[in-house]
Amino acid sequence: MSAPSAGVERRVTAGLRGASWDPALVPPDMRTTVYPLLTADGAPVTGYLHALGGERAAVFIMHPRELLVSHYLVPSLIDAGYACWVQGARTVGNDLRLEHELAVQDAAAGMVKLKELGFERVVMLGNSGGASLFALYNQQSLLDLPNRLAATPAGRPSKLEAATLPVADGFIFVAPHPGQGKLLLSMIDPSVTDEADALSIEPSLYPFGPANGFRPAAEGGAAYAPEFLTRYRAAQHERVAKIDSYARALIRKRMTAKKRLKENAGGDPFQANHACIFQVWRTDADPRCFDLSLDPSDRRWGSVWGADPLLSNVASVGFARVCTAESWLSTWSALSSNASFEQCGAAIEQPTLIIQYTGDNSVFPSDIDGIFASIRSGDKLRHKIRGNHHGQSLRLDEPSGQLLAADICGAWLRDHFPPR
Repeated sequence: MSAPSAGVERRVTAGLRGASWDPALVPPDMRTTVYPLLTADGAPVTGYLHALGGERAAVFIMHPRELLVSHYLVPSLIDAGYACWVQGARTVGNDLRLEHELAVQDAAAGMVKLKELGFERVVMLGNSGGASLFALYNQQSLLDLPNRLAATPAGRPSKLEAATLPVADGFIFVAPHPGQGKLLLSMIDPSVTDEADALSIEPSLYPFGPANGFRPAAEGGAAYAPEFLTRYRAAQHERVAKIDSYARALIRKRMTAKKRLKENAGGDPFQANHACIFQVWRTDADPRCFDLSLDPSDRRWGSVWGADPLLSNVASVGFARVCTAESWLSTWSALSSNASFEQCGAAIEQPTLIIQYTGDNSVFPSDIDGIFASIRSGDKLRHKIRGNHHGQSLRLDEPSGQLLAADICGAWLRDHFPPR
């Protein structure tokens, strides 16, 4: 691989914990241009182009739920000679109605714009949940129009069969998880006995019960028995399946009312237009977060939400906490979502780089193993870097994982897609 760029010496002044957008990192002549866009299915979205000017290749960054305009890798990628496009999804900051098939339309709007702007090469960089979105985008972009997904899992027309989806030239996946539904499947607490009661518990499945092997970090951490874990994983699957059934029942009820209303058959207009919102409690209970002997890595005890699982599991903030039937089925259900490497990884034939943070307590080594194996490309590379899920250093006396990731990404890009 090529040697790191001359910008490395300047970047290390950013400190040990992370790169972020420290003024020392941002090239002084970088400019950001905002592009209001309209997707092929008529949704307004926004793209942000960071560039020095004259670049021929661009790195495309997007997350389906978050706006990553100041992603920590942008300054270093600009420094390495690449423009960076950050795409905003229609559901930024509110995943209540997030359907990944529609987020593919959002990504397409940015890709089309980059082609219009004259960029010759575009590499998609998916961080965390952005990775499985890009895997789905790539799968759909390589299909003939009639073979694309015609609808979301809830039945909403995707209109992908009429959309222009420029094919990416390569992929970088940073701390990717297998898919947001797959992520939630490993985290959801199966001891919930009543979805309407956040505090309902089946003791034999409760992951934070001492009788089941739980111990706080101060007492050495949990030690779950294989028999418990087998029952636990099966029960997680059952809980997701039950929520799937509930979500589909809500959709059938609404659509039946719509049909009756349209046919003047006595349909209820309120029922026909009511999109029910429901809560999914206790979604921070992956046993691997509390029993560090499972899927061992450099991670600290606790989850991505913190070191107090009794709090984070029932707190108001958490994955999939508030959903519609549509967002649950398309995004958070491992059984219904189309956005996963399990379903889409085999379509990735382009050069691919994966950055794995060894202290990640959201994405575990076996997850990365599965993602890497699923990718068909013969030109794929996996780098392990010490850092947490966000690339921050695990110790104050060691380099930031964000900076190391930036150097690896820059070198890989120069090898595969020379900037000029």
